Amino acid sequence: MSRIGSRATGLPTLAEVAKLSGVSPITASRALRGVATVAPELVRKVQEAALALGYVANPAARALASAQSQSVVVLIPSLSNHLFIDTLEAIHEVMRPRGLEVLIGNYHYDVVEEENLIRNYLAYQPGGMLLTGFSRTEAAQRMLASSGVPCVHMMELAGDAGRPCVGFSQEQAGVVAARHLLGQGRRRLGYVAAQLDPRVMQRAEGFRRELRGAGVYDAQLEVMCPLPSSIGLGGELFADLLRRHPDVDGIFFCNDDLAQGAIHEAQRLGIAIPGQVSMVGFNDLPGSAHLVPRLTSIRTPRAAIGRKAAQMLLARLDGKACPAEAVDLGFELVIRES
Repeated sequence: MSRIGSRATGLPTLAEVAKLSGVSPITASRALRGVATVAPELVRKVQEAALALGYVANPAARALASAQSQSVVVLIPSLSNHLFIDTLEAIHEVMRPRGLEVLIGNYHYDVVEEENLIRNYLAYQPGGMLLTGFSRTEAAQRMLASSGVPCVHMMELAGDAGRPCVGFSQEQAGVVAARHLLGQGRRRLGYVAAQLDPRVMQRAEGFRRELRGAGVYDAQLEVMCPLPSSIGLGGELFADLLRRHPDVDGIFFCNDDLAQGAIHEAQRLGIAIPGQVSMVGFNDLPGSAHLVPRLTSIRTPRAAIGRKAAQMLLARLDGKACPAEAVDLGFELVIRES
């Protein structure tokens, strides 16, 4: 009985998959990577052959053979935040028809952890990288600059030229939240924030700037907590703020889950929303439109950001002459009952 597999490993090879399915190795590779131009019937034959042989692709070997891997890296700070789940889904929708593998790195809002992920992924020669924001260690920035790997930044807009990015003004979102609460006649305005990543702090600065301009800023009404954002934490921070400053009459929350928790806690405490306290959330997460009262929130284009960032990266991988542009997709204040 003849022995299948490479001499080095004894594992089934792409050439054997191609032979069994009656196609060329190039076609077999494209079929297994999901390239959209391969006929569905050929894809079925190749997949059946791979299954029969127990073939598993080796991305590292493919990268060595082509001098570039068929993968792109996406680095995000959280997999528990619905914001990034929507962004990742959109990125996959763009990359999958091109047969590109999407490798996800979650650095838990830790720049040192992100630096290590960048170092490890660059060793595999990815085709490109999608990065969240601009705040990272100097070592990480040097590695990215010297690698020559095309990068597109998401969620923030660069303050200087030369860095392609897609997102919106985080500071302006804070300004809009403040203007809305001021327009409701509120003057004792608080900002409740968790995680305290750079984008949260940018929103805080926009909120402060508008309150200072109106002559009503009070730093004591800011609650800054480094813990991960959650519904439970939102209830706790709201109750603590009201205990210390019972005259607060409006609050901007850095994320909707905090605001959702605050609304639940207000109901337990018998505090009327918006009668006593008006609330504005951020991101317009699922469930915010169905609370009692329905939450006013700033809706962010998280899926559109992922889609556009992926398209910008693909253009660079295709060798198209693309300007290092900053694409501002804006945001929307969705006014509801809170």
